[in-house]
Amino acid sequence: MRCQYCGYLDSRVIDSRPTEEGSSIRRRRECLRCGRRFTTYEKIETSPVMVVKKDMRREMFNPEKIKKGLLLACQKRPISMKDIDGIVEKVEKLVHSSGEDEFSSRRIGEAVMDHLRELDEVAYVRFASVYRQFTDVSSFMDELNRLILDGKARQEEKQAGYGRGSREDQDPPMGRVLHGDRAE
Repeated sequence: MRCQYCGYLDSRVIDSRPTEEGSSIRRRRECLRCGRRFTTYEKIETSPVMVVKKDMRREMFNPEKIKKGLLLACQKRPISMKDIDGIVEKVEKLVHSSGEDEFSSRRIGEAVMDHLRELDEVAYVRFASVYRQFTDVSSFMDELNRLILDGKARQEEKQAGYGRGSREDQDPPMGRVLHGDRAE
């Protein structure tokens, strides 16, 4: 592997491990000439998938475009490169595991936004503003209101799903009386 610093063609692998999604291998390498370290990724070569754009143009699926959009949306937010790479990998896995030769840009954008919404709401709104082509403040407000309503709905689902609190706070089973820590 060519060193990105001095261009030398020989390096040794210091560390090798699969990424979280398991679709690639991350390798730390050390150049045998200058001694500097760099990271490479090894991926399985997949068959090309065409992305069908809104205007029906087709172009090759390029995960780097997703990463570039995420980097812009996540700028100055507390989001690590690992998180960004994780979203890219999840979307890439979705596209390639579909088995389809063509995939709509809408489905890709929605998948990115779903993952980003869970990670950081500000970055989500930034990404959505470009992806959904917000043209004015009311477009932002509509999306923010949707986000607030979704958050409230999720909070209500959590509360309903977990009951009224800890196990001790719940009513004892019918016909049993609770005495201290034990039911009789």
